[in-house]
This record gives sequence, structure tokens and C-alpha cells, in this order.
Amino acid sequence: MVEFRLPPALAEQARRFAAEGGVPVEPRLASTVVLLREPFEVYLLRRVPTMAFAASMYVFPGGGVDPRDAAVQPDWAGPSPAQWAARLRLEESVARSVVCAAVREVFEESGVLLAGADVDTVVGDVSGPDWERARLALIARELGFAEFLTRNGLVLRSDLLVPWSRWITPEFEPRRFDTYFFLAALPEGQVTRDVGGEADDTVWCAPAEAADGRFTMLPPTTWTLTEVAEAGSIEAALAAASGRDPADAIRPV
Repeated sequence: MVEFRLPPALAEQARRFAAEGGVPVEPRLASTVVLLREPFEVYLLRRVPTMAFAASMYVFPGGGVDPRDAAVQPDWAGPSPAQWAARLRLEESVARSVVCAAVREVFEESGVLLAGADVDTVVGDVSGPDWERARLALIARELGFAEFLTRNGLVLRSDLLVPWSRWITPEFEPRRFDTYFFLAALPEGQVTRDVGGEADDTVWCAPAEAADGRFTMLPPTTWTLTEVAEAGSIEAALAAASGRDPADAIRPV
């Protein structure tokens, strides 16, 4: 067992939940992406204080699965949804949704797009006004990710994602998530942007430094950073993922 010190407000929430005999809510399916760049840095954003979940915490880009994420079918490159289903031990449509949500969320929250014209290409700079309008439409749920890909003649590059782990929010939280964590290297020619909205700060930092206590984080973020830091490089971290079981849920208590 690994022990973490919870932020005081969360610790009090856990004690109150236990004392009152609280009933846990069902966790919502979600995806998050540990975005890496040379020389071995990780991208983090701080959620605004008004957020209902993980307020003022530093997190990786990510969020809940949109029902329309399952619609991304022909616009797909890399391992097939069936192969992802086997890797994540999920039904094929659910695996497709989880992978799509990871790509969609990292675009919405960092401005990085893991997509290309085909399996051998990745888009370059996507910070222009047309891309920005599309990103905002995705956030507002005015546009589905499948429609976005089709409009722009793109395929989702699922091979740019590497599955890492799965965490389920503790039972005392009023909002719970069953979250699949992925690693991804920042594509050449793309840059992260402070896109605002749910975040009021962004930072690139070495994984070991990010996990040393300078940032307020939930245990899954700190633990993931510690594990990734142990790899020592982006290449080694991506290689290490192959020996892990990303479907084996970690359930903090």
C-alpha cells in the first residue's frame, strides 16, 4: 500500500462521508493524457477554483467521455478499436470512446491535436483561428469529434497514445470517475496554448520536479508523475508502458 497525504479539505470530506454512512455514486468513464516533450517535461494545468471536481488542483488534460465519442469509426489510424478493446478489456464501442475522448480532451485543454491526414502524418500548428473556432465548438458540445475529423479530412492517430493506468475516484467523492491514463509525446510542429476556460495556469515541468510537492495535486497525478519520472526519458516511459496492465483499476481508499 502506498500512502499519500490528502489536502485537508478532502480529508475532512472523507471523514464526514464515513461518519454519515454515505452512499457512493457510480463513477463516470473518463480519459486523461500525460503529454510529454523533450527534454523530458510534462504538461500540467491548474483547474479554476470554481470547478466542482479537483478545484485549484494541477492535473493532466482530460475529462469525461462524450456519448458521441463512439461515433469515430472510419476516421481512425493505428491500433483498431478491437485491438484497443483487448488491451483495455472493454467492449469495442467503449474502448473507441475512451481513446477518442483522450484525443479530444487533449485538444480541448491544451490545443494539441493527435490526428493527421493518414497513418503516416500528423497535423502541424493548429493554433490558427479556424482551429480555435472548432476547439471552442467541441468544448461547447456544438460539434462532435467525429464530425470535426471528417470536416478537416483527418484521422484520429490512436497510435500516438500509449495506455498507462486506470484510476477510480474514491467512494467519498460526490463526483467520481473511472479514468484511463495515456501517455503521448508532443507532435513535432505543435505547441501547447493557455486555452483558458477550466484552467487558470499551465506549466511544463520535469516529472520529478512536478511530483515533489510544489504543486497541489490529487494522488493519481502525483503517483503517475513519480512513475513516469522513474523511466528517465520519454522513450523509456513509452517503452515501459508495454509491460503494464492499463485495465487493472487502482482504487484509492
